[in-house]
Amino acid sequence: MRLSSLLLFSTFASFSTACSVAGHGHHVHENKDGEIHDEADATMADFDIVHARVTRDSNALVFHMHVSGKAGDTRPTARGTLASAEVFSYVWPTSLDSSVVGFEADQGILAFAVTAHPDFDDTPLYDEDGNGNKDDDGYLWHSHWVVLVPDDACGPGALKVKDIPPGQSPRVPPTWPGLPILIDSPDIPVTMDAAAVAVRVPFADASELKDVRFDAVTAGLQVNANVHAPLLCVRDVFDIASNDLSLPGRVR
Repeated sequence: MRLSSLLLFSTFASFSTACSVAGHGHHVHENKDGEIHDEADATMADFDIVHARVTRDSNALVFHMHVSGKAGDTRPTARGTLASAEVFSYVWPTSLDSSVVGFEADQGILAFAVTAHPDFDDTPLYDEDGNGNKDDDGYLWHSHWVVLVPDDACGPGALKVKDIPPGQSPRVPPTWPGLPILIDSPDIPVTMDAAAVAVRVPFADASELKDVRFDAVTAGLQVNANVHAPLLCVRDVFDIASNDLSLPGRVR
């Protein structure tokens, strides 16, 4: 990642402080295959990370997370409105630069995420449930790229999906869903099998996949009650494999 080491350290330290409310103080280790292993310590078993890995397969990365319960078993309760809508997620923060997937360079922490949110749809190009309507699939688990940055407006030391200020038109991927945040909605299938979440993500340029580091997080996000910036904040951290977003995992 091209962000300075100082900015990364500051961001990770802030997020670690925000995570402390979840009671994390556990041991984590990386094994010889680059996996991150975590203790069982989250309240909800389906978001309690046991281990995570990211492997390289030709021009693709395969993101994998294993939890102590049934992956994807819990989804947010529908509120019936976009304002204050909740998002549950399985997230892999990475050392990849934001430009790799089509955003401007150096925008923040590029993370791959698998999310579900019954109150809104952010994959307008696709009809995931095959019912002929592309606007009602948010309740299904689906994939995104997001850029995360710190913003105390979301809470002390909290992160958000980076907002696009009014009047600005930064470079975004072709599958950007039109929301005023740095989010991409690629049509990449998600596999949930018992305790595992897995997604194979192709890249146009395999050279970008060298020396990639990663972490693993499960979290709840929430749309601003006023539906304006900060639009989408990280509100609840269910589990974080490293405890400090130090990206201890290594792609193999």
